Amino acid sequence: MTTSFSGTVETGRAPRPEAPVAGTDGVLVLDTAQRCLSADTVLAHLFDLDAGALEGRALTDTALPKPLIAVLAEVADAALAAGSVRRAKVSIDEGEGAPSRSRAFAVLALPGSTGGADTVTLIVSPYCLGASASGGAGAHTDERTAHLRAEAALFMRDHVLGVVSHDLRGPLNAIHSWGYVLERKVDAADAAAQRALGGIRSGVEQQVKLIEQFIDTTRAETRTLALDRAPLALRQLLEHAATQARTSLANARHVTLHVESALVEEQISADSERLTQALWLMFAFAAEASAAGSKVVLDARVEGSSFSAVVTFTASQKALLDPELPHALEGFARKQATLAREAARIAWALALCKRVAEAHGGTFEHDDLADGATVALRFRVPLSAA
Repeated sequence: MTTSFSGTVETGRAPRPEAPVAGTDGVLVLDTAQRCLSADTVLAHLFDLDAGALEGRALTDTALPKPLIAVLAEVADAALAAGSVRRAKVSIDEGEGAPSRSRAFAVLALPGSTGGADTVTLIVSPYCLGASASGGAGAHTDERTAHLRAEAALFMRDHVLGVVSHDLRGPLNAIHSWGYVLERKVDAADAAAQRALGGIRSGVEQQVKLIEQFIDTTRAETRTLALDRAPLALRQLLEHAATQARTSLANARHVTLHVESALVEEQISADSERLTQALWLMFAFAAEASAAGSKVVLDARVEGSSFSAVVTFTASQKALLDPELPHALEGFARKQATLAREAARIAWALALCKRVAEAHGGTFEHDDLADGATVALRFRVPLSAA
């Protein structure tokens, strides 16, 4: 057997990765010495390995394919050096004259920290070589889909970390406060009680430090969303996002996407890429949660000084969770979307929509995903910057 490969690592805004196979993203965390701190079971399954056998070993000493190791090492170094997200792709050919055994992967490198030490999280996504090999329109569509999916995953990660950070601080603050109450009540001469109180305070301080160093630092990459504003034709933006959603998922799910809008020449001053990502994700989520033969409708209009886009669909939890159907979103995120939400919170999978809307000075909200109910996703932003 022979193994050959080709790979590229992005150091700026380089070409986007190809279309991943939904639901098969593997995750590997490295330290600055490129020692494996953790690997999930998906990554291990992709390469027929034991996840535990990867942990604690240098990347170069693992049983991962050597071509993949080379690209992972390079993109990890690039992400850590730049302190920002980097992307790469690698193609591996296993066996001579057997293109059916060719494997390709897109890699997303996310720098962060664990316990005060710098780390990099590598998300490894398999993708299909067939469309990109032609070099035609199909290849471009697949690359675009991969990029949109990666951006949605990145903002979902940061949203989840933000929720965890917020929800952990409340109980920790309560424990901290009750510790001081107990301190005034407990006999200062009781050595055992004083040791217990010291342990409580120390535990709280350690947890707060972990939140600040691990969770908050990891979120820094997308905490502030920079916008590249320019005048955009709204109708063209809507049709572009709808076309991308059809080709990337809706057609395969036999779900019809329809744009209902009287907009013709109206414009908005906004970030074209970010608005496209948000609209695509709204379409994709609706298609994920719709049964075959269903219709998803986007009602887009200009109301006063704002642009409003509302996607409506009939929710089917069975369609959303069915592992046999094509999906663009991760399984755990789809399952979470079906759970009851606290007031004002959104489904994790739609985090990008909320961040993009708020960065433009707007809002995003959605109805509960009740099975069989008509669900609306509401995106609203000003036509111009404040």
